[in-house]
Amino acid sequence: MSTYDIIVLGSGPGGYVAAIRASQLGFKTAIIEKENLGGVCLNWGCIPTKALLKSAEVFNYLNHAESYGLTVTGADKNFEKVIDRSRGVADGMSKGVQFLMKKNKIDVIEGFGKLKPGKKIEVNGTEYTANHIIIATGARSRELPNLKQDGKKVIGYREAMTLKKQPKSMIVVGSGAIGVEFAHFYNAMGTKVTIVEYLPHLVPLEDEEVSKQFERSFKKAGIKVMTNSAVEKLDTSGKMVKATVKTKKGEEILEAEIVLSAVGIKTNIENIGLEDVGIVTDRDKILVNEWYQTNIPGYYAIGDVVPGPALAHVASAEGITCVEKIKGLHVEPIDYGNIPGCTYASPEIASVGMTEKQAKEAGYELKVGKFPFSASGKASAAGAKDGFVKVIFDAKYGEWLGCHMIGAGVTDMIAEAVLGRKLETTGHEVLKAVHPHPTMSEAVMEAVADAYGEVIHL
Repeated sequence: MSTYDIIVLGSGPGGYVAAIRASQLGFKTAIIEKENLGGVCLNWGCIPTKALLKSAEVFNYLNHAESYGLTVTGADKNFEKVIDRSRGVADGMSKGVQFLMKKNKIDVIEGFGKLKPGKKIEVNGTEYTANHIIIATGARSRELPNLKQDGKKVIGYREAMTLKKQPKSMIVVGSGAIGVEFAHFYNAMGTKVTIVEYLPHLVPLEDEEVSKQFERSFKKAGIKVMTNSAVEKLDTSGKMVKATVKTKKGEEILEAEIVLSAVGIKTNIENIGLEDVGIVTDRDKILVNEWYQTNIPGYYAIGDVVPGPALAHVASAEGITCVEKIKGLHVEPIDYGNIPGCTYASPEIASVGMTEKQAKEAGYELKVGKFPFSASGKASAAGAKDGFVKVIFDAKYGEWLGCHMIGAGVTDMIAEAVLGRKLETTGHEVLKAVHPHPTMSEAVMEAVADAYGEVIHL
């Protein structure tokens, strides 16, 4: 029986980061993976989808070259090569994780791991033991009874990024990050896209002003948007899929070649031995304390399998926090109120902290500022004037309660707000920090200036 200090079950952005940090801290470490190193994020999620979206962006530039004073003739796409490029990017990232495992002297155990009592894991008939076992098995596309995925006509995100042939029409069910990113990609490639959302707005977790702007942009791009709507049933018996959609006005029948189900995720906690060990779960999640310890000593859980935002950067932070606590370092619990969320459609969305509605409901007196990119010199020069930056401050103490952005490149800008909030920066301090001109990022300073009645360029 092989013995380790730490064994990590699952090699996604939670698992492999936890394993590397454990090795850095001197722990003898192993990681177990049944498929590809890097997990869903590197192989089937965050990274390959961004490669697809980059191809869509380049194609869009070619199609609108005239607006930049350029002439491009005969621009077309090769859908198969677009998909191949995305897979190549994913493969390269997975190989990068393999290199990191070797560099950090982490043993990689291939196969399906099953937890056993007594701090043991069985993989392919072989038992391994460790002082500490970290569960990081992630999640997959959730299936609803009325949206059964067959992998051909009704698909999840995996099939959506590896289709051999571009569909002429697609219905996307769900408008979270996965849904809107694929809706944007396929629409940009020339597929006729309809997006169906049960709640009143697309990207319903965002600030309402952001959601409304996003809907306008999607409609302008030619995507049919159906909010306050639900897919009741699907008929896949014919050549086309027939979707019965319940709307406020009654039932509507939609037809498309493919239906993409993007209605959330399901954790991978079945058959991994939780019941055998006695680890407590609730509503599809493993229950842990602030240091990611389960109810059974020596067993921990991080990432999508525990309550909290199902995001790659959250899983990585949890993995590092978990391992550093095991080592006995001075560690602070993660502040889940300061986690940035990013959506990489066009326009991009990035946000952190409270929405305006949440801040009002919490009883704060607010100073709210907003700066549109239509007033930004850099945005005008780039031909990317859609969107804005919105900031929310507590009027009494100047605390930065929330920041919400929609527009080109905002996913690269949100970190300023995350860091500012971490350092308890006030609105006055942001306002007096000189921002470079011309940049998209100076819109943050301008939005703060608007909140305090000092805006120059509006």
